[in-house]
Amino acid sequence: MKKKIYCNFFKKKMNGLNYQVYPGKLGKKIYNNISKKAWKKWIKKQTILINEKKLSMLKISDQKIIKKKMKKFLFQKKI
Repeated sequence: MKKKIYCNFFKKKMNGLNYQVYPGKLGKKIYNNISKKAWKKWIKKQTILINEKKLSMLKISDQKIIKKKMKKFLFQKKI
């Protein structure tokens, strides 16, 4: 049975993620409030950001940039 959640990104009930995709408190918030479809949109956006800004996920500073952008994209986006 698919998990249904209220997606904060799309502002409606949708299929939730199958598992926690990010660690810690933020990961729990994403798991409980972000749909599979919204997460897929973020992954596409993240790939674009990494490539355009030439970020390396091995650098802590670049990881912080992506985390900040992820929070803004998933939880502050206006449709």
